[in-house]
Amino acid sequence: MDSEDQNPVMDQDLKRLEVRVDDLIHAVTLLKEENKALRLKQESLVAERAELIEKTELAKTRVESMITHLKSMETS
Repeated sequence: MDSEDQNPVMDQDLKRLEVRVDDLIHAVTLLKEENKALRLKQESLVAERAELIEKTELAKTRVESMITHLKSMETS
């Protein structure tokens, strides 16, 4: 093959590479957006979990207090 025959082949290879790079850039962009959304969701869930733990502890304390109160009424 002389250089004139190789030029169209190189152009075609370069075009395929360009398309592939564009596809990868698009995929990376989508993954970054998804990652950001997942991190925000995780932060929200962590905050919600902390709130639920706090509410559970409060409920536990109140129930224990009621049990103690009922036991003291029982012995009176």
